Amino acid sequence: MGATATLAISPRAVSPNTHAEALLAIDGAYRDGLYLGKLAAESGQPPRAAIGRWATDQDRFMFGAGYRRGYSEAPSK
Repeated sequence: MGATATLAISPRAVSPNTHAEALLAIDGAYRDGLYLGKLAAESGQPPRAAIGRWATDQDRFMFGAGYRRGYSEAPSK
């Protein structure tokens, strides 16, 4: 039983996508974009990411990426 638990939590058991998703989940600009993109899609608005909300190029990029993902994954009306 102990060996099974160790194998289940070993780094080899985690896929690279899981690591990337975890990094995105802690990025505030990405999460903000994801949320606002989803809201825009659900309310039938055209996709317009307001990247000016963020000061740095990195944050603007992450916000835009989150917005596009949120918009594309939201159920449309």
